[in-house]
Amino acid sequence: MIVEDLTTGPISGHFRRIAVPAAIGMLFSTLYNLVDTFFAGQIGTAAQAGLSIGYQALFLFVTLGFGLSSAMSALVGNARGAKDLPGARHLAAQGIGFAVIASISLVIAAHLAGPFLIQLVSDPGDYRAAAQDYYQTLILALPGFVMAYGGNGILQARGDTQSLQRALVVAFFVNIGLNPTLMYGIPGILPGLGVTGIALATAISQTGVAVFIMMRIFGRAMMQGLTRQDFRPVGVKYAAIASQAFPASLALLITFASGFLIQYALKFYGEGTVAAYGIAMRIEQLFLLPAIGITIALVPIAAQNYGAGHTHRVRKAFQLCCILVIIATACAFPVFWFFGGWATSFFSDDPAVIADGALFLRFEAVILPAYAIMFAINSVLQALKAAVWTLWIGIYRQAIGMALFIWLFTWVFDLGVFGVRLGMATAVVTGLALALVVFAQVTRRRLV
Repeated sequence: MIVEDLTTGPISGHFRRIAVPAAIGMLFSTLYNLVDTFFAGQIGTAAQAGLSIGYQALFLFVTLGFGLSSAMSALVGNARGAKDLPGARHLAAQGIGFAVIASISLVIAAHLAGPFLIQLVSDPGDYRAAAQDYYQTLILALPGFVMAYGGNGILQARGDTQSLQRALVVAFFVNIGLNPTLMYGIPGILPGLGVTGIALATAISQTGVAVFIMMRIFGRAMMQGLTRQDFRPVGVKYAAIASQAFPASLALLITFASGFLIQYALKFYGEGTVAAYGIAMRIEQLFLLPAIGITIALVPIAAQNYGAGHTHRVRKAFQLCCILVIIATACAFPVFWFFGGWATSFFSDDPAVIADGALFLRFEAVILPAYAIMFAINSVLQALKAAVWTLWIGIYRQAIGMALFIWLFTWVFDLGVFGVRLGMATAVVTGLALALVVFAQVTRRRLV
C-alpha cells in the first residue's frame, strides 16, 4: 500500500509501510553484491580483491545518483507536503533531465579517472589486473545506477519504496543466472569472460532496473500532462536540485573515497587483507539493511511534514527512527562478535582472509549503532534542506578523522591491521559526536 500523504496518520505506520519495502529492496541489492563476491571467489583471492577495488572505484561516481535520490525525495516531498502538485510534477521532470546530463558526464569522468584510482590503491599483479578488467566493463552500469536511484527519489517522495524493491528483487535473480553464464561462458557459443563477465551481468541487470523505475514514474497520475517544455532545463530548478544533491553526493563521495584511503592502508598487508575488507563490508551491509530502510523512510516523512509546517511530527519521526535503528543494529552484535569468521568463510577458504574478516566484523559489532544514528541525522538534514551539513560531517569523519586516526594507530603506534580498524572506528565515533552538535543547532533554528 502506497500512502502519498505522510502529514497525517500515525508516524509509526508510515515507517512500517515505507521502511519494510525499502529494506527488502536493499537486502536484495546487498545479496546481489554478495553473489558477485561469491563468484569472484570461485576464480580466486586476487579476483575478490580486484572486485572490491573496482567496485569501490565505480561507486565514487555513482554517489551522484544517491545524492540525487535524496534531493528529489526532499524537494518533491516538500512540494507534496505543501499540496503543490504542479510544482512537484515540474521538479520531477527537471530531476530526470538533470540525471540524464549527469549520467553522460559521469561516464566520461569514470573512463578517464578510474584506471588512475585503481593504480593508486593496488600493487602491480593479478589483483590489479582483475580490478582494471572488472572496472572497465562496470562503467556501462553507471547510467543505470544514476537514473534508477535518481528516479527512485521521486517515487520515495510519495511514499513509494515498493517499485525499487521489486526491481532489485528481479535484478538479483537475473544476476544469479548471468554471473556464471558470462563468467564461465557457454561452450561453442560464448567464451568465458571471468571477472569481466561479472561486471557485464551488473551492467545488464542495473540497466533493467533503471528502465523499470522510469516506467513507474511516468505511469503515475502526478506525471500526467507533462510536455517537452517541462524537461527543458530551468536554471532555478537545476540550482535547487544541485544545492541538495551535490552536498549529499559529496558526503557520500567522501565516504567511498575513504574506502580508497582504507584500501591504500591495507595494501601494505597483502591482497588477502584487501579481500577480507571487501567481504566484511558486504556482510556489514546485510545487517545494516533494517536501519537503512528505516532512515530511507525518514526522508519523505520528515520532508512532507516540514513542507506542511508540522515541525512537531518531524521531531517525533526522528526520535522514533533513532529508537528503531538502535534496536535493529544491536541485534547484529552477537553475530558479528562471535561468528564473524564463520560468516567470512562462506566467501573464502583462506585462513588469513577469514581471520582478518573476523577482526573487521568485531569492530563493526560495536560501532554499527553509531552509523545508524548518523544516517538518521543525515536524513533529517536532507528533509530540512540543510544537506550542506551532511557534507561537512562527512569531510571530518571520512577524510580528516579517518586519515588522522589510521595514521596514528598504524604508523605511530604500529598496530598493523588492528590499527587500521581502530582508526576507522574512532573516526566514526567522533564523527557522530560532531553530527549530534550540528543536528542540535540546525533543528533549533528550523523546527520551531
